[in-house]
Amino acid sequence: MLLSLVLHMYSMRSVLPAAVLLGTAPTYVLVWGAWRLLSALLPARFYQAVDDRLYCMYQSMVLFFFEHYTGVQILLYGDLPKNKENVIYLANHQSTVDWIVADILAVRQGALGHVRYVLKDGLKWLPLYGCYFSQHGGIYVKRSARFDQEAMRRKLQSYVSAGTPMYLVIFPEGTRYNPELTKVISASQTFAAKEGLAVLRHVLTPRVKATHVAFDSMKNHLDAIYDVTVAFEGTVDDNGQRREAPSMLEFLCKECPKVHIHVERIEKSGVPQEQAHMQRWLHERFVLKDRLLIEFYDSLDPERRNKFPGKSVNSKLSLKKTLPSLLVLGGLTAGMLVTEAGRKLYVKTWLYGTLVGCLWVSVRA
Repeated sequence: MLLSLVLHMYSMRSVLPAAVLLGTAPTYVLVWGAWRLLSALLPARFYQAVDDRLYCMYQSMVLFFFEHYTGVQILLYGDLPKNKENVIYLANHQSTVDWIVADILAVRQGALGHVRYVLKDGLKWLPLYGCYFSQHGGIYVKRSARFDQEAMRRKLQSYVSAGTPMYLVIFPEGTRYNPELTKVISASQTFAAKEGLAVLRHVLTPRVKATHVAFDSMKNHLDAIYDVTVAFEGTVDDNGQRREAPSMLEFLCKECPKVHIHVERIEKSGVPQEQAHMQRWLHERFVLKDRLLIEFYDSLDPERRNKFPGKSVNSKLSLKKTLPSLLVLGGLTAGMLVTEAGRKLYVKTWLYGTLVGCLWVSVRA
């Protein structure tokens, strides 16, 4: 009986953060929607500047739970940019938490509001979030032959023309690496071998289309490329075999003690512009990621395992960066829910906001 109670309490550790993050979504959408209407007659840069501040507020609240609530230790390696830059962020993809890792780096540069994602097309149907991510600058793409390069190019060029700050996050693998999905890994390795590319063990063979379009569209606007490699400590079993990385809910249950993040800042002059050459370049970057992860997961030396080469920095985020956002959004939501009119508005925002958002992305995203 006692054991069952303990297990139940353990599983409930994600309920509070999930309830707050989802529960404040209608409040956030209402505030954003009001600004969208008020700024309709203003130059686009005014809308974007305030939207970036609002997005920074919401994502700061997200980081309160993913950093302070979980108590996770963030270890940074390599190049540690401290100032805002216009960048393309290229990373390995193994967990839904990877989206949060981009925030973890961006907030330390004061660029949290500038984070925008290249997202798989199915995510545009997420209630409230799907439409908003597109409005904030996210780009939904389909895989393989259905990938609309020109649509992505047009959207990126519109942001470049407007001088929009860009921290564009791309996961070139196209899907998450899961060691349990052996068919996916095998297909990726077979493709690499067929193309005469190095076969990778801890990452999938990267796809180049989105990266090429992004670089080609933004090259005059960019400051650098960030090549980011992420490893979640505690994802190796007792037999030394790599396990699936933690999901968002598992992460919020404090199942990951440390996140290791290796950053290499690459000057844009070092990136080839022709697509075929860029494909080779991108694959070589993933070969380097694979070596880092082989060292992290497979090293026989206990002193080298569970860490990346080089010196690490234990980076702690100040509560001043996250707690005010939690209090503001939580307070606004609580204030809405204490009145009958507020509760009706809250429910209608979930319902009609989702319907209108789905209609909008089906036409525009």
